[in-house]
Amino acid sequence: MKYFETNFIKYKNNQLYIEEIGVEKLAKEFGTPLYIYSKNHFIKQYQEFEKAFKSIDHKIFYAMKSNFNLSVINTFVKLGSGIDANSEGEFFRALKAGADPSKIILTSVGKTKNEIKLGLEHNVLMIKAESEEEIELINIIAQQMNKTAKVAIRVNPDVDAKTHPYISTGLSSNKFGIDSKSALRIYKSRNKYKNIQFTGIDMHIGSQITSIDPFCEAVEKLSELYFEIEKDGLKLEHFDVGGGIGVTYNNEQSFTIEDFAEKTIPLFKRLNCEIIFEPGRFLTANAGILVTEVLYTKQNGDKNFIIVDAAMNDLLRPSIYEAYHHIQPIQKSENSKNIIADVVGPVCESGDYFARDRELSESKSGEYLAIMSAGAYGMVMSSNYNGRRRPAEILVDSSKYDVIRSRETFEHLLWDEKIL
Repeated sequence: MKYFETNFIKYKNNQLYIEEIGVEKLAKEFGTPLYIYSKNHFIKQYQEFEKAFKSIDHKIFYAMKSNFNLSVINTFVKLGSGIDANSEGEFFRALKAGADPSKIILTSVGKTKNEIKLGLEHNVLMIKAESEEEIELINIIAQQMNKTAKVAIRVNPDVDAKTHPYISTGLSSNKFGIDSKSALRIYKSRNKYKNIQFTGIDMHIGSQITSIDPFCEAVEKLSELYFEIEKDGLKLEHFDVGGGIGVTYNNEQSFTIEDFAEKTIPLFKRLNCEIIFEPGRFLTANAGILVTEVLYTKQNGDKNFIIVDAAMNDLLRPSIYEAYHHIQPIQKSENSKNIIADVVGPVCESGDYFARDRELSESKSGEYLAIMSAGAYGMVMSSNYNGRRRPAEILVDSSKYDVIRSRETFEHLLWDEKIL
């Protein structure tokens, strides 16, 4: 079988390490399932992004929906990143992690009144509006609070990002954003919104995009809108490209951040404003793994199953997206043979699997497996289905490691419940 390695997650003497710490050591110390992250992978990805776009006025806003652990957010805050918060809960976490409200973008296709008030109370950099009714509500709430709301409109450019349909967000058939024609009408009628200052134009066409072409197409389309708005006398402060840059999970031929910069910088230089990026997966996905212990192996006829102690409640992506995550042993063995097997969890659903008909190293009960590329959309999408406790999270920094979230206890699961 093939092995998946990165700069910070690799084998040493046939043992899988994250930075300078052996994964088996952590699995034995903290139990499984267990999320482990490489802090220096986060740092490397962020710094590479910054360097690629250093020739233009830009700012990175970490999309914390990908991994909202406080220590992870704080890592990016300390690097100078802003934060893209998608809900009241994410906003609360961002503040707890040390984010400056003036460097927070409040997003979401359906913000509540409380979320809008929260953004205005804390003077966030901007509220990203996704419908005309939302803009009207922001204006009313801002008037009631005697505030001027900084607002950017998320425009749907109707561009096919050629990604999984569940994570495509830039087509007119998707729920996100406002069409260009309506957006232009709103910008032109800005004087009727007495308590709104329109500061930018925004887009986000999808997630896990592995071609630069959809980005270029969308930027060119919205640049035309930008110039129309400018011609009407409104000077916008920023142009927000969103996120969605793909990463390698398997054999994807994704582009490098340097390639992305080379193709898009000429387009951005035409615009006389700050360029904003909102990466999430790009910064976190390949920084993390989910470690799981093999409970049993069995055959049903010709079908092999490897039953592990992690489940769909710990990592949901394979179940809902049929997403690929590479799976490999913590300890390589030259004597083990390869088999074709399904890797499945204990949850009472046929959709509880991590791999189907996958060529894998033969495993035995008690051995550990690493589910790779689990640093994004892993723990954030976990649940307590089947009364299961969510895993602990560990952050490794060179030869040091810390528990950044302990494993839930059964008491956690019963918190604030009562029997009448």
